[in-house]
Amino acid sequence: MYTLHHVQLAMPAHAEDEARAFYADVLGFREVPKPPALAARGGVWFRAGEVELHLGVEEPFHPARKAHPAILTDALDELAERLSAASREARPDVRLPGFRRFHVDDCFGNRLEFLEAAG
Repeated sequence: MYTLHHVQLAMPAHAEDEARAFYADVLGFREVPKPPALAARGGVWFRAGEVELHLGVEEPFHPARKAHPAILTDALDELAERLSAASREARPDVRLPGFRRFHVDDCFGNRLEFLEAAG
């Protein structure tokens, strides 16, 4: 049996406050503390429900433009409104049967997918 523990995304060095502004303030994720042995590396971790995202420093930094986490939500329209209010473009994609979904780039250019089961 497998379950997903977390997804790691890359971020530039010293950009933790920018990550907090996007992931916590815009998306509504909650920051979770990194273990002390890992905190010295930089980066920041977030959780929303059962989803945990770890943002780790990568030098040189290159955003993930194709690879992405796909995060289920039951409030897709509300999330799209929050993103729009934060001047983030939610790009709808109808090519996955049974789901409404969109892609958005995080504050570093990493691709994220949010989807909701079609009713």
